[in-house]
Amino acid sequence: MNRMRERYQKEIAPALLKTFSFKNVMQIPRIEKGCDQHRPGRGVGNPKALDAAVGDLTTITGQKPVTNKARKSIANFKLREGRLIGTKVTLRGTGCGRSLTGC
Repeated sequence: MNRMRERYQKEIAPALLKTFSFKNVMQIPRIEKGCDQHRPGRGVGNPKALDAAVGDLTTITGQKPVTNKARKSIANFKLREGRLIGTKVTLRGTGCGRSLTGC
């Protein structure tokens, strides 16, 4: 069990039950999904920066992230359509690995 889920169940959930005076344990909100994303600011011209972002998210979440492409060109940012600009991971359920978001 990851750290965030364990902390949520042992500390935060009982505090929520007491604070909001819920009558039933099932009324406490649950964490269903967590999203991690990373966009290296200077990574537009440097593909190695994007590779480093992929490695970082893989280490943090235990899953390989998806890379995002630019939808349209923006001349002021030196950005072209279809260029890789960021990474993201969506974590759901109990099989989240070593997630920091506590899904």
